[in-house]
Amino acid sequence: MADTPGTESEQERKARKERERDELYALDISGVEWQCAPGTEEHEERVEIAYLPEGAVAMRSSLDPDTVLRYTEAEWRAFVLGARDGEFDLEPTPRNGGVSEE
Repeated sequence: MADTPGTESEQERKARKERERDELYALDISGVEWQCAPGTEEHEERVEIAYLPEGAVAMRSSLDPDTVLRYTEAEWRAFVLGARDGEFDLEPTPRNGGVSEE
């Protein structure tokens, strides 16, 4: 079945996403402003994010600032919506703040 005009084939979509990721990781982010959740202390472990061009976002741990993950606008939006919907919620255990079942 031929693609209709204006739609991408799976191969074209994969190539576009790879190009976007390559461009995103090629960005110089040395001067970005890192932000964290309000109320966190400088010495505390925390997640920090920086807003990049075209809606992209960079994310890092305050304990390992040299390791930076970068997300396209679509990836970041999917992550945030999934988090809001509870997609990443853990089953309560003593390790993540839940109560022991003893």
